[in-house]
Amino acid sequence: MSIVCLGVNHRSASLDLLERLAVVPPDRAKALARLVAADHLSEAVLLSTCNRLEIYAVAERFHGGFGEIQDFFAETADMPRHGVVDHVYALHDEAAVRHLFRVAAGLDSVVLGEHEILGQVKQAWEDARVEQAAGPSLNLVFRHAVEVGKRARTETGIARSAASVSSAAVAMASDRLGGLTGRRALVLGAGEMGEGIVAALHAAGPDRIHVANRTEHRAVGLAARVGGQVADLSDVPRLLSEVDLLVTCTGASSVLVEHADLEAASRSRAGRPLLIVDIAVPRDVDHAVGLLDDVTLLDMDDLTTFAEAGRQERAQEVSAVEAIIEGEMARFADVRSARELAPLITALHGHGEAVRLAELDRHRAGLAGLDPAQRKLVDAVTRGLVNKLLHSPTVQVKETAGTLNGDRLADSLRELFEL
Repeated sequence: MSIVCLGVNHRSASLDLLERLAVVPPDRAKALARLVAADHLSEAVLLSTCNRLEIYAVAERFHGGFGEIQDFFAETADMPRHGVVDHVYALHDEAAVRHLFRVAAGLDSVVLGEHEILGQVKQAWEDARVEQAAGPSLNLVFRHAVEVGKRARTETGIARSAASVSSAAVAMASDRLGGLTGRRALVLGAGEMGEGIVAALHAAGPDRIHVANRTEHRAVGLAARVGGQVADLSDVPRLLSEVDLLVTCTGASSVLVEHADLEAASRSRAGRPLLIVDIAVPRDVDHAVGLLDDVTLLDMDDLTTFAEAGRQERAQEVSAVEAIIEGEMARFADVRSARELAPLITALHGHGEAVRLAELDRHRAGLAGLDPAQRKLVDAVTRGLVNKLLHSPTVQVKETAGTLNGDRLADSLRELFEL
């Protein structure tokens, strides 16, 4: 049994492929069910964000589990397997756990130290628990990962300067427009990312913020917090002729802003430029929009380039975060080994006790003449013999837990005593 992680992210795959692989929230329960129904997978957590799709799983058979997850990627992308697997990184056991810890700590993000990813890791874990796809092994791993993410942000400066995808998107927009003071902005999407966008926009001082969302009550609450205005989705084409900035961050599975919408709006804009920042994956805006005159369309690829320039200050904190991760890796290994060894040690001592009782029962007739005190003495002596015989292997397997030698000793105990 192995803990495995197979994934694609902004470094291993193009935005086009990430878009094809995105698993939107309404489809995640079904995807988890598909994974745990596979022959060689017993647990699964699916982490799908704007710049990654990762599957963490418990593979009962290593190669079979890898193949089933690769098939899942190919089916999700609706592409031949060979067209996807070249972009998939595969990790197992210690490397898979360390990778998740780095993800939760914000070391593997487009924006170094971003805080949004920790919430996304928590949500992925919660989704898996609700669907009963996460069991003892992944619950232990993800509980540790959340602790790592919290420690990284409270004990180091890795999240300094409001590091987040949403704040970076607004900063990029401000940089392109020469500031947002006096501008009019429209935010499409009122989820967690939308909340971050609206908060960052409000701090940047635009003249007006419009918020549109499929679920209106979320848009109402979000707009009210910043004195903004709620817009119905049907109002979006009209607002496109008025605003200076459109930021989209929905979880929709298809394009929401078509080329025709912008083409019509551009005619009434009289040459006034429009900046669009689309950080949704899959993308909310038809990529052909970027070909229109006076329209600039930026997406996650542009945000990655922009964010890279702002990494230096937080990069100094990476070594401190890595030290936290290594400490937590050691603690995780101890906890995991103890949990895995406990049933083995219990079974070993149970086996010894069963043999002892069977032997006493076999000699029951010969012991029949003993008085209660003598019976008690025989019981104590035989129990002590069993405990002394099992003491050394028990200590050895505990002290070497988590090492190759420890694994060999544990396997030997299972084989020798048929546990």
